[in-house]
This record gives sequence, C-alpha cells and structure tokens, in this order.
Amino acid sequence: MRNAVIPKDRMFYKFAFYGFLKNLRLFEPFLYLFLLDAGLNYAEIGSLIAIRELSVNFLEIPTGVYADAFGRRKSMLMSMGSYMLSFLIFYTFSSFWLFAVAMVLYALGDAYRTGTHKAMILEYLKIKGLKDKKVEYYGATRSYSQLGSAINSLLAAAVVFYSGNYRYIFLITILPYILNFFNLATYPKYLDGEILGKLERGKIKEQVKSTLRDFAYMFKNRVLLKAIMNSSIFSASYEALKDYLQPVLQSLALSLPIFLFLSGKQRTAVVIGIVFFFIYLLTSYSSKNAYKLVNRIGNLGKAINMTLLLAGIFIIFAGFFYHIELTAISVVFFLLIYVFHNIRRPMNVGYISDQIKSRVMASGLSVESQVKTFLAAAFAFIMGIFAYLFGVGIGLMLVGLIILAISPPFFVEQK
Repeated sequence: MRNAVIPKDRMFYKFAFYGFLKNLRLFEPFLYLFLLDAGLNYAEIGSLIAIRELSVNFLEIPTGVYADAFGRRKSMLMSMGSYMLSFLIFYTFSSFWLFAVAMVLYALGDAYRTGTHKAMILEYLKIKGLKDKKVEYYGATRSYSQLGSAINSLLAAAVVFYSGNYRYIFLITILPYILNFFNLATYPKYLDGEILGKLERGKIKEQVKSTLRDFAYMFKNRVLLKAIMNSSIFSASYEALKDYLQPVLQSLALSLPIFLFLSGKQRTAVVIGIVFFFIYLLTSYSSKNAYKLVNRIGNLGKAINMTLLLAGIFIIFAGFFYHIELTAISVVFFLLIYVFHNIRRPMNVGYISDQIKSRVMASGLSVESQVKTFLAAAFAFIMGIFAYLFGVGIGLMLVGLIILAISPPFFVEQK
C-alpha cells in the first residue's frame, strides 16, 4: 500500500506554481476553432500539429546540448521565451506558413523544457530522500497544472465572449509566461545538473551519438522499451486528438436551445468555458489521486495496461457517438479520455523511472518524449486526413482502432 503523505515545502509550491502558470494557455480550448476561423481545413490543421511534434524531435538534441552547457534553469527560461514569440506570431498573422513558423517556435519551447522540469523534480526527490514518493509527488504537482487549465478555460471563454475574437487569447497568454519566467529564474542552482559552462566543439556530434546510444539501449532493454512505448502510445494519441473536442463542443453549443440571444461564437465560448473548467477540475483530482487506482488494482503495471486499453475504447466511443449526432455522450467520452491521460501520466513516470538509473534519468525521459512526439505527429497527420475525408467522428473511431491494435505487444510487466 502506497503512502500518500508528501512534504509540501517551498520547492513543492514552486514546482506547482510552474505547472499552474504553464497551463494558463488561453488559446488551448479554442486553438482548432481559431485555425478553422482563419480558413484552414482539418488536413492543414493536422499538418500543423505534425510539424509541431516533429520539430520537437529534431530540436531535442540542440536544446539538450544547451541544457548541458548552461544548465536546466536557463534551458527552462529559453523555453518561456520561445513560447512567447510563438504566441505573438499567432496573434499577428493568418498564413498557414507563418502559423508553421509559430508551431516550430512553440516546439522549440517544448524541446527546451520537455523532460527537463521532470528531471529537476526527480533530482530534488533524490536529494531529499523521497524517491519512493515519485507517483504521489509528481501527481500532486501535476494536479496544480490541471487546476491552472481549469481556470484557464474560464479566462479564455471570457475573453472570446466579450471580444468575439480568438486572437486576443494569444496576446493575453504572454502574461502568465512572463510570471513563470521569473519563477523559474529563482529555482536553486543545485537543480541545474552538471554544467559545462560553454558550448564545446563537437558537443552536438557527441549528443547525437549519445541519443542514438539511448535509443539503442531502449531497444535492447525489453522492459524499458515496453514501458516507454506503453506511455507514448496514449500520450501521443491524446496530444493529437484532444483538441477535436473543440468542434464537438461547438456543435453541441449550436444545437442546444439555450442562450439563443447570443451569437454563435458567444454560445460556443460559454459551453467550452464551462465544460473545460469541469474537465480540468476532474483531471486535477484524478492526477492527484492516481496512486489510489494503483492501490485498488494492486499492481502498477496492471493499472497501466488496463488504462491504455480503456483509453483506446473511449476514443472509439467518442467518435461513434459524435458520428451519430449524440454529441453530449461524445463529450462524456472525451472527458474520460482527459481523465485517463492524467491518471496514467504519474503512473507512467513512476514506472519508467523505476527502470532507469538516476544518472541517465533525463536521457530516459528524453527518449520517452521523443518517441511520444514522433507518434503524436503521425497520429495528428493521420487524424487530420481522416477528419478531412470522412469527418471527425469516423476519424476518431479509426484512430481508436489503431491504438487497440498496436497496444498489446507493449503491455508492461506486472511485477
């Protein structure tokens, strides 16, 4: 039986504040609607998401070199700066290709921070002798991220409701990222890891070799390979599919015989704001209490395998009920997809970290991130084409079937 008691000291709240501010992305509940409003189709939107995810993969190595040379804190600060430049481009322009540039900058922000902040948390737990609290501690800090997403939904809905314009949400999103910049700047130096102090010649070449060695190790270690693939399959599909809830909610908003005195965009803002607020309150609770599911099932590996299969089934049902125009039921299954993602994430991080030595923890988490982003790009592109050709509902069903088909070989061991 796992003990849920964890120390909530100053660093716990700094970690939590980082996640809270990071998830104040006002554009997220309306990103697909913004892109559709700008004249893009689902195939183009899927391509943009694929560009973002593939860019993260390509940028992992140079950003990893930067983190080695100047430390994890500076890497996180560069992440915040890249995000803010991306938001400015989205606010200013309406071109597919300029949106692609913004996606690359957004990916650069992701690449600077992906795995880095988790590695800082895990390093902190190691220093404090709390390694056995990984699931509880990471789940607790992640719950603040989901709380930020809940508040974010209401703020974003309010901006769209009163302005009638999706663009302003990108501009306002810059403010919490400025606050997070200063929060990260005050992290203690001992979380930086070993710092080279300069960009040494040949370092990128060595980093490429190191990354290839990490991948080779992953494929040689059957237990670790399954753990990383199990985590990546659903995380990638979640990243590629979660925002299709937006057009589903738009359809629901326009079909409800309420708020008829409001414009279509205002009704959509109200419904999206309310639904996402309750979704993220629920995901905040589920992330914080992921360990309870492990306790109930009695085995971490079994819990991870069961939730992966159920998540694939939920995606199929979300698509099916949207296709037959039972939109409210489709929304319920989308809610379950969000919940399961946040239940699984603390469990996956805990399981993977158990398979990796602490000295290569950042590399292991980086490999997991690279696999996830590559799969997310594939899922996003495939879903975009499916949605363009057959509609969102059929597209979701087909992707859900793909997930169920490829998952069983990567069930983790249940020791």
